[in-house]
Amino acid sequence: MNIVDYTESKMDSFKNAQFNQVDSLILSQFAYVYFSNVIPGIQDQGEPMPIAELLKAENIPKMLHNVRDPKNNYRLLLALGMSPRFRNIRMCCYSDSLNITEQKQFAAVTYLIDDKNAYIAYRGTDSSFVGWKEDFNMAFISPIPAQQEGVLYLNSVAEKFPHMLMIGGHSKGGNIAVYSAMECHPSIQSRILKVYSHDGPGFKDEIFTSEKYGRIKAKIHKTLPQSSLVGMLLHHQEDYTVVESKQFWIMQHDPFSWLVNKDDFKYAQSITDGAEHINIVINQWLSTLDDEKRELFVTTLYSVIDSIGVVNFSDLTEDWYKNSNLALAAVKGIDTETKRFVFETLKSLFALYVKNLRIPLK
Repeated sequence: MNIVDYTESKMDSFKNAQFNQVDSLILSQFAYVYFSNVIPGIQDQGEPMPIAELLKAENIPKMLHNVRDPKNNYRLLLALGMSPRFRNIRMCCYSDSLNITEQKQFAAVTYLIDDKNAYIAYRGTDSSFVGWKEDFNMAFISPIPAQQEGVLYLNSVAEKFPHMLMIGGHSKGGNIAVYSAMECHPSIQSRILKVYSHDGPGFKDEIFTSEKYGRIKAKIHKTLPQSSLVGMLLHHQEDYTVVESKQFWIMQHDPFSWLVNKDDFKYAQSITDGAEHINIVINQWLSTLDDEKRELFVTTLYSVIDSIGVVNFSDLTEDWYKNSNLALAAVKGIDTETKRFVFETLKSLFALYVKNLRIPLK
């Protein structure tokens, strides 16, 4: 059973069965849908909209336009709209912004579960290259623009509504949820019940050792699939539980692949040896580079993609051969010193990978 099956079969209201981690992942996944001009925005005065009212024929095409995996998202939309557990949840405060200049991709939505509790969901990385660049920027920038906007969003929603708060997200959205809970106004922080990070990347060491992180650490619930790559990025000091997935390797990042057992996930004892090995290598490699070198490496790779003139991954697939030639031409245009550094960095990553193959994993 996955999150769609759970949504279709779960008949209990939140009064009869309390909010759980599966519910959190469902609402985090639903945040990937585009709600512009459908539900009230963060600056709007309109009344929050019950999920059931989203099932109007004229709304569905624009909500699912360009969304990743439209088939499963459509199934989830229908299931939520008909579910006695979810259909009366009211949605509001939608925010969605993409700024290529600032290298920022941000979106969030608020769910009013009932009169006392609300869930704030931050969208994870979408299909834009800016969104993925922002993820990699976490390796040398703290905070990134989306994290800062996440804090402003949380403070703004908490001023509008007196509810107790649960906060969460999938992928980068999980990271923003943790950061926002850590940096929000202290009076709001006391209203936060739980923070959910579903395969969300971690933070630089100075975040984990900060007093602000220490204040919310006990409220954080982090879940990872068995072959987590994203959620183990910059991972050092976070507790987590491991969820079984029906997919393979990096495809396990997809929430629709996570397995559900009744009212909870189906858990595994640990991440796979292969995933642990790859994540040891990546985090060891990152630790050998100072912030300046991390920035140079990430910026150079991104500039190659940017020079092609594409915005989304789909742009590459439309004419991949032509674009790959443009990318090669862009590499030729990079100065010799930078090119040498990039190749030397990649070589050191490969060397670490080979070295760690000889280290037995626990």
